[in-house]
Amino acid sequence: MAGITALMGVGWEIFANATLQRAVRVGVTYGKTVTSSQIASGCLTDNVKTQVQNNALGFLAGSTGLAQIKVHYFQPPNPNSTAALVDVSAQSTGNSPGNVIEVSVPPYSLTKLIPRIVNGYSAPDTATQTVAVYSAGMMEPNSSSPCIGTAP
Repeated sequence: MAGITALMGVGWEIFANATLQRAVRVGVTYGKTVTSSQIASGCLTDNVKTQVQNNALGFLAGSTGLAQIKVHYFQPPNPNSTAALVDVSAQSTGNSPGNVIEVSVPPYSLTKLIPRIVNGYSAPDTATQTVAVYSAGMMEPNSSSPCIGTAP
């Protein structure tokens, strides 16, 4: 019984991590390819967050979950340069083609599926597991970039 319980607990953590990782990857893919004519309302950052939330299978539900999703925009350095990326999330041109979009959920507190029982004398361990996921991609050229919105 202990082995089955441990296997279910580890499986739950792997499932949650994989689900959140896929959700941020979907958000990046959407953010780097969408044009202003494809967005029904709002700006890019809000729509990317909505895409992540819709693909997170309820892990990021509600306004609390939406607030955990971060979207950043970075301008890469010139070719043959060793300079770091420049955060341009606050600029209206942050989502320009060639810039990098990063979507993340840092850190998400995952409730254990089954509390861990260490021994018969102490209370079960119900501490949360922390999961952090990131994904990034380069903004593709398009004819009409949507407004950037408020990032992160």
